[in-house]
Amino acid sequence: MAKLKGRGVSIDEAVRIALALPEAASRPTHRHLGLIVRKKGFAYLYEDEAILLVRATREEQAALAAEDPLAYKRSHTSGRFGWVAVRLAQVRRDELAELITEAWRLTAPKSLAAGYDGAG
Repeated sequence: MAKLKGRGVSIDEAVRIALALPEAASRPTHRHLGLIVRKKGFAYLYEDEAILLVRATREEQAALAAEDPLAYKRSHTSGRFGWVAVRLAQVRRDELAELITEAWRLTAPKSLAAGYDGAG
């Protein structure tokens, strides 16, 4: 799959974006790296495939997959819940940061998310 100009985010950069969010942490497992907030996962990194699964609404999932099928697809394991598989080599950094932040917002306790939104 060819990389498009202006696209591509490293695995390390994707993790840095996620861990910069309030109370975000990482939790390694045997297959992936879980990115969590207060023990709840908002993204999962599959390093071997350079794919990041992010939590999203089903509406957002459908819109992303239709808009840019090179970068986004419905997760084959948790797609029915709105999760999106993001191909890191095909996504723009600003888009990825927005998706990770929104996944965090959907997962974080409302009080934590409200405090973050109020600070920005």
